[in-house]
Amino acid sequence: MTIAIIIAGGSGARMGQDIPKQFINVYDKPVLLYTLEGFQKHPQIDAIEVVCIDGWHDVLWAYAKQFNITKLRWVVSGGKTGQESIRNGVYNLEGKASDEDIIIIHDGIRPLVDETVLTDVIIKVQQYGNAVTSLPYNEQIFVVDDEISTTKFIPRELLRRVSTPQAYRFDLLDSKYHEAYEREIGIYGSHYTNTMMVELGVRLYFAAGSDKNIKLTTKDDLEMFKAFLKSDKDNWLK
Repeated sequence: MTIAIIIAGGSGARMGQDIPKQFINVYDKPVLLYTLEGFQKHPQIDAIEVVCIDGWHDVLWAYAKQFNITKLRWVVSGGKTGQESIRNGVYNLEGKASDEDIIIIHDGIRPLVDETVLTDVIIKVQQYGNAVTSLPYNEQIFVVDDEISTTKFIPRELLRRVSTPQAYRFDLLDSKYHEAYEREIGIYGSHYTNTMMVELGVRLYFAAGSDKNIKLTTKDDLEMFKAFLKSDKDNWLK
């Protein structure tokens, strides 16, 4: 079985709106529902779990019914941090998922997840036990020396941009979250599942990514999302 954990536990303060950004309506549909539709439509996704901000669970179930998200099986509360939210989602699957099940973790505010990206993540996790969406880094990266100057750069050929979706066998994912919280490794600050895994000694494997897979953090990101949607309607964007 392949289960998607969609992380929608944040308040979205940086968006500066009165409601969580995952519930902002874009063309009469909440952002989160665009994300869920991508997983609903993919034939290899069997079930969906959403880690949702408290106070919005009933709203989410109502939207799922309205937009026919029939694969939604569980809604659980988010934590104080992104890592706590993911952990809550993983722990909720104990006793529900088997060791060999594939668990895909994805940000609820990345609503343009592509079918081909999801497919490649599933292919790679079946081969290697984990898979992280990635893209080449096309800019030059310099290391700050004294805040105003530098004498060192990192060759961009050595870098990859990694985001969600990410996929892991459930036995690996569950055991590493228990280990991380017991040892207090990879759970603070901006850590995510992928960085936690590396700090716990796990080798990660790259899957295909897409530049369309933007994360909606600011109002400018929201406008970009609207532009992508309109472009798709105009049927010129490949």
